[in-house]
Amino acid sequence: MDLALSLRRAVSLYGHHEAICDHGVRYTYRQFGERIAALSKGLSKLGVKRGETVAIVCPNTHHYMEAYYACAIAGMVLNPLNFRLAAKEIFTILADSSARAIIVHQDFAELFKNALTYGEIPGFQHVISIGDGNVDTTLNLQQYETVISANDGAELPDLEISGSELAQLYYTSGTTGRAKGVMLTHENVTSHALASIPEFELSDADTWAHIGPLFHLVDAWAVFAGTWVGARHVFAPYFRAEEVLDLFENEKVTKTALVPTMLNALLNEPSVRERSFPALQVITTAGSPVAPEIVKRTCDTFGCQYWQFYGMTECSPLLTISKPKSSMKDWSPERLLAVTSRTGRTVIGVELKVVNEDGAEVERDDTEVGEIIVRGPSITPGYWKQPDATSATIKNGWLHTGDLAVIDSEGYVNVVDRKKDMIITGGENVYSTEVEYCLYEHPDIVECAVFGIPDKDWGEKVKAVIVMREGSQLDEASVIAYVRSKLAAYKAPRSVDFIDVLPKTGSGKIYKKGLRDPYWEKQSKHIN
Repeated sequence: MDLALSLRRAVSLYGHHEAICDHGVRYTYRQFGERIAALSKGLSKLGVKRGETVAIVCPNTHHYMEAYYACAIAGMVLNPLNFRLAAKEIFTILADSSARAIIVHQDFAELFKNALTYGEIPGFQHVISIGDGNVDTTLNLQQYETVISANDGAELPDLEISGSELAQLYYTSGTTGRAKGVMLTHENVTSHALASIPEFELSDADTWAHIGPLFHLVDAWAVFAGTWVGARHVFAPYFRAEEVLDLFENEKVTKTALVPTMLNALLNEPSVRERSFPALQVITTAGSPVAPEIVKRTCDTFGCQYWQFYGMTECSPLLTISKPKSSMKDWSPERLLAVTSRTGRTVIGVELKVVNEDGAEVERDDTEVGEIIVRGPSITPGYWKQPDATSATIKNGWLHTGDLAVIDSEGYVNVVDRKKDMIITGGENVYSTEVEYCLYEHPDIVECAVFGIPDKDWGEKVKAVIVMREGSQLDEASVIAYVRSKLAAYKAPRSVDFIDVLPKTGSGKIYKKGLRDPYWEKQSKHIN
């Protein structure tokens, strides 16, 4: 299977349906297909060959979807770039991926210009610029819309593409060492999209809002799943809570995927209380666990269902979803809330185990903790040009996620922590997510992060960093007492910092590593 199948089906069955709504720009699926054919032809005329890499740095716009498909149908490899990276990081990724061309939105012209100051990249020759701004470069420069118009009337290429051929390269942030290019094949992305359709109950009646950044797989998978079924795609170029709520209302959005920090911002946007969202059916989040209190507020505020999904870039990305089984429909609201607040059960096509250090599966008692390992057609074949990193992660056909979890009798897993985030204090294991869930139940806490810091007596001690609601009089003692009233004393923070904004990663997740690392800089090694 290859990604061209979904586009051809959409053009054939939904040609007159609106495919794209992007701030006044509206295209039917027929028009969308024509633009993809033109862009694909334009890239080929620049000399980009099958199997070669095209990078893109762009906000969430229809251009991103066109680039995803234009490269896929021509057998080229798309490398989505995180526009929050530094210029040197952009250069390193372009060089490592052996990029031949790049599509640059005008908002990132300066970032790209600065990236090129770090050296030359063999074979990197072409820049396609989106927007009216000029990209200052000595490379061959063309305007995006000029490429489209110059190739008007091009046919979609009719290539026989193997499922094992590379479709996309997604680079990890590189915060723990050399950035790794996660390879996803046509089979990976296609099988994932097909499995996602029934899991998310997608159809041509849906309007999917692309809110999470399209350089990240929290949202990018929906490009292909939505297109398979002729769904409508709408875009928020950057996350601004009030503008996203406007989009939900004005475009009658039915479904979307967010990272938890985005959801939290929407729930705390003052205007949300004055709005209604009758079209909205499902809000999903991924990237980190969500406290039950946030799940309840989401359903109450938006009047829709909430499902959590869990995955990794290496898995295209979905592994589990917290959608209840039909056999649970008569369960009490409290039991259903507990289900939807969990990490979830496997999605179609994924095989998952929770194993102890000896490799044996843990008991399905919701108590014994083990590591999640997975396999299936959506799992990466490995890391670009890094065989050692590949073999360290994929062992005997199973990808080791590094996530610690429990599993219950219904087969629903619940991630309790990353291996690297588990806190060991006085010989006791403390899972940071459990403490964070407790803190989120406090009405004056907007965001929080919990992690371990060095302690000469206990090895590690629990630290909390909190963003409190405006006007709150919270102090360290009251926070510690609150946690002690709900959890074992050893799980309570020993110290609490209050800050205005928690640092975020490029995808919008809380950057816990950036908070934790300064405490460990002078240590010979981390306790974990």
